[in-house]
Amino acid sequence: MDERSQPLPTERPGPPEPGGSYEVARRLMFGYEFANPSQVRAIYLADAPLDGRDMLLQVRFLALRFRVGVRVVAVREETLTRGGRPVALFGWSYATLKGHLEVGRMDYDLRKWLDSGAVEFRLGAISRMADIRNPAIRLGFRMFGRREQLKFYRRCGERMARFTELALQNRATAPSPLVIDGVVVSPAPGEQTKKPR
Repeated sequence: MDERSQPLPTERPGPPEPGGSYEVARRLMFGYEFANPSQVRAIYLADAPLDGRDMLLQVRFLALRFRVGVRVVAVREETLTRGGRPVALFGWSYATLKGHLEVGRMDYDLRKWLDSGAVEFRLGAISRMADIRNPAIRLGFRMFGRREQLKFYRRCGERMARFTELALQNRATAPSPLVIDGVVVSPAPGEQTKKPR
């Protein structure tokens, strides 16, 4: 299992603030805008509820493009206690569908610790290589798959932090997915693909 935590701008202690770090990051999470578009884009129906949403992921590696399916299998939004501390939580998870390069699940969580105001984006993953019939793709996945996974996790956290900070500083609007004829493409084409500085 892989886990990564990315601190986000802190709020005042107490419930999430309107227009604050938690709210901005929640919107980015809901639309899958935190994903690194140089590695993956999601396509899904705009009117599909988050819980149960099917997404076609366009996965990129060098000149190769793969289209693989995932389904949102859990959505969480609650206030609970972790380690004796109150925390507001929003999160969702997707599982891979048949034909994906991996078999597994990704968990995305946004947490605000109500006692301190600390906000964090957390990503968790558990996966294994799927039964890939094409020997060249199977070899490529064995050689580069792990490196690409770790890069994806790192870039998701970096993008979430950067876009949240920019929105809070009023230097930029947090990105929004592109919607065409009821179909969402996220992150939107033409969006920044370079690593945040």
